Amino acid sequence: MHRLAILFRLAWRNLWRNHRRTLIMLMAVVLGTWAMIFMTALMRGMVTDVVKDGISALPGHVQAHHPDYRDDPSVANLIAVSDAELAARFSAAGFVKWATRVRVPAVITSEYDSRGVTLLGVDPMYERDLTFVDYDEVTGRFLQSADDSGIVIGAKLAETLNTEVGKRIVLMSQNPDNDIADRGFRVIGLFKANIRAFEENYVFAGKITVQKMLGIGDQVSELVVLADDYRNVEAEYNKTVELIDGGGEVKRWFELDPYLGSMLGVMDGFVLVWIIVIFLALSFGLVNTLVMAVFERVREIGLMLALGMRPMNILGQIVVESSLLLAIGLAIGTALSWASVQPIKDGIDISIVSEGLDMWGMSSVLYPELLLSDVILANVVVLLLGFLASLSPAWRAAHYEPIEAITKV
Repeated sequence: MHRLAILFRLAWRNLWRNHRRTLIMLMAVVLGTWAMIFMTALMRGMVTDVVKDGISALPGHVQAHHPDYRDDPSVANLIAVSDAELAARFSAAGFVKWATRVRVPAVITSEYDSRGVTLLGVDPMYERDLTFVDYDEVTGRFLQSADDSGIVIGAKLAETLNTEVGKRIVLMSQNPDNDIADRGFRVIGLFKANIRAFEENYVFAGKITVQKMLGIGDQVSELVVLADDYRNVEAEYNKTVELIDGGGEVKRWFELDPYLGSMLGVMDGFVLVWIIVIFLALSFGLVNTLVMAVFERVREIGLMLALGMRPMNILGQIVVESSLLLAIGLAIGTALSWASVQPIKDGIDISIVSEGLDMWGMSSVLYPELLLSDVILANVVVLLLGFLASLSPAWRAAHYEPIEAITKV
């Protein structure tokens, strides 16, 4: 311990022999660390928003359907277990949220136009905070019960159909016999969504009302379960498989939408690549600083070797010097990145490019996400690579011949 303390003391003194060079390198490390962590937080927030918005449109972290439903989402492919039986099984299961719904393709027609949409027959009591619709932000009102006779459509769809709250529309779909099933609805609410495409593609009606319209009795096409963390849904998945008991096919959200699932994996890999790229830029300055520090102290190193200091101690001194420089820079850079994220953690308005964002399934507000795991990864990778980068000048210093080093001009 005493020897290690001496190495730290020598490394600290040598680090500040040339204040200007050390401060310049320190600023580079601070800036690089800030860029690594701050940009990672922005990109992580972007990916998280896309995933969460995608899950809210699915919605749910675990879903159960008829085995053929994903290939043919028609009313003919319903879950084999009745809605009442599903309610009995899942009500006491302890899930964060769960719901059943009728989800089928339909055509909505106003006096002026028609559009293909996805009809969601829902029970509003179970759906609150489960989908992308904020009940309190709906113009007019949202559904009040599963047998509500009204319909809620997106604000963008209302513009397309040239309709509004209070007007009537006609909804058409198919019943299990492949006959046309239609019904007139009065528009009772217009919802807004972070992604404008959702406003055009989805309409909400009472679950019981839709079941009667389609003539499917007490059956549903979809069961959804919400987990505490979308990254870890195995417990909810296993419990759902047990409760559904062969009555339907159970899938995790990343199996239902492989694109969203792959984005998380790509993002995790990108973070590591991004950190390494930034460090490679820093490493040139770091190695140059250490080489110059060694060059200036050739005689001193030769004298220490002549007095009996072991080459490994010389090597350790240079490595500790590098580690101290990186540690200080990382600490300051991490603190600055945290301070930079705090003022914008409630979101950055990027609605100026909202049309382009819609194409990628992104909302017009970006919420940075600073994960502790990303901060730790950045610090560990930089310290590890910094240690490897410092070995070359340290090895050179440790293998000077004492006589040649002392007499070197």
